[in-house]
Amino acid sequence: MKAGIVGVGAVGSATAMAIALRGRVRELVLVNRNRARAKGVATDMRYGTPLSGLVQISDGDYGDLAGAGVVIIAAGVNEKAGGAIDRSDPLGRLRLLEPNARVFADIVPRIVQAAPEAVLLVATDPPEPLTDVALRLAGHPRVFGTGTTLDSLRFRVHLAARLGVSPASVEAYVVGEHGTSSVFLWSSARIGSTSVQRLVVERGIAFDDFRRAVEHDVRYANITIIEGIGASQYGIGMVSARLAEAVLADEQAVFPVGSYQSRYGATLSLPSVLGRAGVGEVLWPEMSAEEERLLKSSAERLTSALAHH
Repeated sequence: MKAGIVGVGAVGSATAMAIALRGRVRELVLVNRNRARAKGVATDMRYGTPLSGLVQISDGDYGDLAGAGVVIIAAGVNEKAGGAIDRSDPLGRLRLLEPNARVFADIVPRIVQAAPEAVLLVATDPPEPLTDVALRLAGHPRVFGTGTTLDSLRFRVHLAARLGVSPASVEAYVVGEHGTSSVFLWSSARIGSTSVQRLVVERGIAFDDFRRAVEHDVRYANITIIEGIGASQYGIGMVSARLAEAVLADEQAVFPVGSYQSRYGATLSLPSVLGRAGVGEVLWPEMSAEEERLLKSSAERLTSALAHH
């Protein structure tokens, strides 16, 4: 199984490390505008590969992506460099759309020319509108974004920490936008078969306060991370590696990723079945009336952002 990463900055490097440690990809090609950086990262990681799976890591140019089953796009301006680190800014990651759409206009056609059969996985922020941009540029439907997979994991982690269980035992989704209009599906959040809302109330916790605190911590987790280490990279790197595996192994596994939704005219993140061709099916979740309203609002926000791109 062969994968490629275009853009070997913080996220691209973290993704490469996660792929190497997981050991399920046999060949990984790193492509970067500055070839010396790609070579340095590939060389450094290659010296550690005897301790993990048998993965061959190399730097290359676009032509070296030929034969890849999936190409992860991590190139572009990040949140800190793009000024998207103000908690009071309603645009949030959408502030990065214009500069990163320009980056995609350059790199996506080159990826498609070199690897016309590859699935494209968008990890660059903001992933939903950039998935729409990549879809138009690629000219084929095998394009999806990391979407709200990381948001959903953060949701599970914060619920687990507050309720004293393992995150692996929490089932909870965030849908819509990987950004400030993300929609938390509280109505279907479960631990075991127990409603999270019921569990919170039974423990004598004020649910509205609990909800506000969790949503705040999840929605702005990236900024907290950036304030500490300069870039949100490791979590999204692990997510990107796992999604790439699902594609390459044709797993038919379900993740909340971003793909184009015709009923809204834009890419939205929803639970989706992933396999060799990317998103094979979208599983529309059951939602409360309020959650449906918020999802529609999120879609309108994303459609508006795309109007000029």
